[in-house]
Amino acid sequence: MVRLISVTPVGDGWTVRAEPFDNEMLFFSGAKAESTARRMGQTIARRGETAEMRIFLRDGSLAASFVFPAVQAAGG
Repeated sequence: MVRLISVTPVGDGWTVRAEPFDNEMLFFSGAKAESTARRMGQTIARRGETAEMRIFLRDGSLAASFVFPAVQAAGG
């Protein structure tokens, strides 16, 4: 199962939504939202699940997509 993380514009800011979490986070900076989403993707991958981060532009189009492959435990 791939966990989706999205970075989307809202008003004057940006939101980060991730499937494993119930609440969305609001940021005034798109760069801060993206870096937070990237850290979330890396954390999910380290826990053994694949994550995909999608970044959307203000016009609603997809700007970028990054996959964080699940990290397999050593010796397993």
